Amino acid sequence: MEKNIIRFLVYLSTLFTFGALFFVIGYILINGIPHLTPSLFSWQYTSENVSLMPAIITTLIVVFVSLLIATPIGVFSGFYLVEYAKRGSKVVEVIRIASDTLSGIPSIVYGLFGMLFFVIFLGFQYSLLAGILTSSIMVLPVIVRSTEEALLSVDDSLRSASFGLGAGKLRTIFKVVLPVAMPGILSGVILAIGRIVGETAALMYTLGTSTNMPKSLFSSGRTLALHMYVLSSEGLHVNESFATGVILIVTVLVINGISTVLSNKLSKGS
Repeated sequence: MEKNIIRFLVYLSTLFTFGALFFVIGYILINGIPHLTPSLFSWQYTSENVSLMPAIITTLIVVFVSLLIATPIGVFSGFYLVEYAKRGSKVVEVIRIASDTLSGIPSIVYGLFGMLFFVIFLGFQYSLLAGILTSSIMVLPVIVRSTEEALLSVDDSLRSASFGLGAGKLRTIFKVVLPVAMPGILSGVILAIGRIVGETAALMYTLGTSTNMPKSLFSSGRTLALHMYVLSSEGLHVNESFATGVILIVTVLVINGISTVLSNKLSKGS
């Protein structure tokens, strides 16, 4: 009897979760797809077509450059915590507590920090560079913790076997540990991508809301999520904001698909 009740609750929770997800996605697609017009993909934003092409380009730049900065730092930090630092070290515990704390900080706090430090103190103004650096700091704890958990899940017997065959520390990490842990590491990177793509508050304070096509790292701009927020908050282009939501979903799916393919290739060593 108890097993049946638990099974029913599990099925009900699963149905509710997937039902809510499909409802949200379906609602956006139904309201957004009819308003996808060629003018929305114009290279120049005007008050008539509210083109989202500058936002697409800005989103891709912010995502890839932020990951280019945060991923190596986060992955190498995770390797240090697991492979090089002493087990039970107080330094490791402090870093873990700091990572967990930073992961839970609201994004608007990161935005305030980015505005005060990058925009005002360093004089970057509202720019891609200020938004990218703020995003990198924001997703760094996610990548560190996911890398650490992925490495901890690797069986120590694999390391011992590699050492027993005469392989060194570095060779063991890259040839034995990394391929096994790669799916977990890439999962953290995918989470980081999702947080960057969906971010509005932090980027509003650092990236700005310019509708121009970015010309350099010191140009202001807006990402797709920020573009959708501005359009919906103005109340004049609600239909176009739904269309932007469709493109945002497609963009996330494409980026996540590419990351999954890379994860599978790297984990197989091909």
